[in-house]
Amino acid sequence: MISIFASVANAFQSYFPPGLILSFASAFVVERSYLTAWRHEFVGTLIMISFTFSAGKWWGTDSQTVEWASHVVGVVAADYLSGGPHVNPAVSLSMWALGKCNYTEMYVRIAAQMGGGLIAFPLFHYLSTTLDLNPLGGPAFDPTDDASGSAAGLSELMATCLLCFLIYAVNWELHFGTYHYWIKQPLTALGIRYLIVMFPLAGPAMNPMLGTAWAVWDSETGTFPTDPEHYLVYWLAPAVGALIASFAYAVYAGEKLFGMSVPFGPIKSIDATATAAPSAPPANGDKKKATKKE
Repeated sequence: MISIFASVANAFQSYFPPGLILSFASAFVVERSYLTAWRHEFVGTLIMISFTFSAGKWWGTDSQTVEWASHVVGVVAADYLSGGPHVNPAVSLSMWALGKCNYTEMYVRIAAQMGGGLIAFPLFHYLSTTLDLNPLGGPAFDPTDDASGSAAGLSELMATCLLCFLIYAVNWELHFGTYHYWIKQPLTALGIRYLIVMFPLAGPAMNPMLGTAWAVWDSETGTFPTDPEHYLVYWLAPAVGALIASFAYAVYAGEKLFGMSVPFGPIKSIDATATAAPSAPPANGDKKKATKKE
């Protein structure tokens, strides 16, 4: 009986990436209170990877203008079609630090992001092979001159920190009137593409889910990476970058950090607070308030 169960488990594992069961299980915590958030993140991650990683691979291969334009369209479409997810564990961490979501919601969102990423890369590899398209590829750093991963990690830290600043600015500090969403989302997409070009040492990912989901797919064994350098570059560094950005924004706007007031600030003036943009979604355009249970 045990041998039969082991055979079934091995067969199941050969078709499903590791950790996928835990990702799906997280959708039902707290009596499915966060199922909508999980669905947004899972679907959003699939769409984001297909729409943005294909830029320069499936279209825009001979034109940088077309490549950037297709990336912008992909970012906007992925956000709009999936309800405005974070699609990035570092962003979800920042939202929790700033009190825009609670710990459980952050956990569920990250689990869904990982599930979507673990499925996305093998799925789109299959499509590219079937349709005779260029394989999508993924983020990886070259350890030849950076064995410890410190340079790549610093690159990811800085890029993630700037990404968070961009998110705060276009969602919470700026307002473009009637067409706010349709202006701030392309600006976000252009900012992401610019950071990809400016911080290339780690691939880049600027997203822990992308770094690890690609590493699982690209490994010969189909398992999670075992080298600590991977987690330094693609998890610790972006997390530190997100927390630095969160702290800076808390000082600037007078927000609490992990539920505690920072000892100085705010820098934002009272007049600026009075005329600031109305409350905006946490990251990529979610129409619901981040503090509301989904």
